[in-house]
Amino acid sequence: MALPPRLISSARKGPAPVAPAPLHRPTMMKQGPLSELQKRIGYSFRNSDLLREALTHSSFIKETSAPGRDNELLEFLGDAVLNFLVTVRLVETFPTADEGELSRIRAGMVAATHLARVARALDLGSYLQLGASEERTGGREKTGLAVNAVEALIAAQFLDGGREAASNFVERFVVPGDLSAARAEFAASNYKGALQEFLQARRLGLAQYRVTAETGAEHQRVFTVAVRVGSRVLSRGSGASKKAAEQEAAQAALHFLRNKYHA
Repeated sequence: MALPPRLISSARKGPAPVAPAPLHRPTMMKQGPLSELQKRIGYSFRNSDLLREALTHSSFIKETSAPGRDNELLEFLGDAVLNFLVTVRLVETFPTADEGELSRIRAGMVAATHLARVARALDLGSYLQLGASEERTGGREKTGLAVNAVEALIAAQFLDGGREAASNFVERFVVPGDLSAARAEFAASNYKGALQEFLQARRLGLAQYRVTAETGAEHQRVFTVAVRVGSRVLSRGSGASKKAAEQEAAQAALHFLRNKYHA
């Protein structure tokens, strides 16, 4: 029996090539890793959707049809909750410290560099739900994503278990075991606070920070921030987050002013 011409043509060409699978696909969070992380942080969620949301990057939502939200709102809430809990802890621990020193210590404790260490200790990067674009560019190792996840995780525990749950996490993972010993280190790392103290001592006004540029792809954003006192721009700084750029700008401004005033 003769084959139809179309089939004969296909047989001569051989089987149709199979398209290669993409190198990176969006990573879906499974229940196993969720249970593992809950054991690691010492808290079991009543609403596991909150934990899943805290670990979901916006790239995952954009590239999949999975239900749910990314962690940006939780990050916003977590930043506020973290600042509040750290403030309470500092006031209780150092009741005779002045407001300026407490502000510097707090800024050091909630800084990206410190929260990134918290994220690494928990291996949070391995639990993130990322889109293919973030996987390709090493999103699990990015400081900005790690810090956002820590803040979102704090918010998720706050919403699920109240202040006590969030406070237990902060005490266990954010506050150093010997806070008194770490006091000087945290105070010294906050250039924004040090700059403001310098300005106030000389009645030069308040430092104002403004983002002047955002460059790079969405998953590799670089922020440039200018710090201004009155009408004069003292310096600029760049970083992978607005907070990092502000710290760099403040450090440069402080260096300039100390040279100018021989301080």
